[in-house]
Amino acid sequence: MTTMTYAQAIREGLDEAMAADNEVFLIGEDIGEAGGVFGVTKGLWSKYENRVLDTPISEEALVGAAAGAALLGGRPVAEIMFSDFSTLAMDMLVNQAAKTSYMTGGRLTCPITVRMVTGTAGATAAQHSQSLEAWFTHTPGLKCVAPSTPADAKALIRTAIQDADPVLFFEHKMLYNLKGEVPAELDDLPLGKGKVVRSGSDVTIVSYLKTLHEAVRAADHLERDGISAEVFDPRSLVPFDRDGLGASLERTGRLVIAHEAPTTNGFGAEIAAIASESFWDLLKGPIVRVCGRDTPVPYAPELEGFVLPDAQRITQSVQEMMKQEVARA
Repeated sequence: MTTMTYAQAIREGLDEAMAADNEVFLIGEDIGEAGGVFGVTKGLWSKYENRVLDTPISEEALVGAAAGAALLGGRPVAEIMFSDFSTLAMDMLVNQAAKTSYMTGGRLTCPITVRMVTGTAGATAAQHSQSLEAWFTHTPGLKCVAPSTPADAKALIRTAIQDADPVLFFEHKMLYNLKGEVPAELDDLPLGKGKVVRSGSDVTIVSYLKTLHEAVRAADHLERDGISAEVFDPRSLVPFDRDGLGASLERTGRLVIAHEAPTTNGFGAEIAAIASESFWDLLKGPIVRVCGRDTPVPYAPELEGFVLPDAQRITQSVQEMMKQEVARA
């Protein structure tokens, strides 16, 4: 086991993928000698040079170039510096890369991996703080990955690069300095395979990225109140681990969903729909969502904290759920 940060784990995964396959290359803004705005690609330019490509400030151009290279047999990894700016590449992502395989009957594939820096980072304001994963999970043809730990980030970036379909790889900027153990011989991790981060018997909390760690802290608080919370990390959103969710609900019978994106039409609504449609008979009460409030993320730290879900909100929501269940009984 080696202890490394989330950013180091992604860099190591990229390095291993590039060493294993000469068709793998990186493309993005300031990812070369500068190493990226968050330092994730630091050192790769000096090692691979012409396979680490700096681009002008145009998300449309860099994603379009990457998609074109993928159609010709390359394995590009494009970086969008902030997921907020993915709006500038929507045509390339949604109308081109996502639809190539469908429109050619599988004769062409577009194996592009797009790394997107997502979420808040403390007073980064409305245009640099968004969590937009639900935009893309709604698009057939795109796979969406959201790792929460260094080990998962390394394993899943390698899996994403090997995939024949376009994969969006969401990285929360507040996780880059998170440290964790990464096995020296890390097994491949298939997309669509979640994991139980913390076992419990009273309620399942589903979460991912930074909010997952808030959910774990909430579970610790709840344990002191005699409530046993299981925390489930889907790791990839599309495909989603339905069986893993069902197995957890079979143990607990209650579901709370927590994520940073706004509540209305966030990916949590899809998780709730999956639970309602497939596991209704396992549920003992209503599903609860603890998500971002339906507003742009404010600049002021106090207001930002009010908008985002945290361990306290998750804890209070679970406690209220249990109280209401007792009252109904």
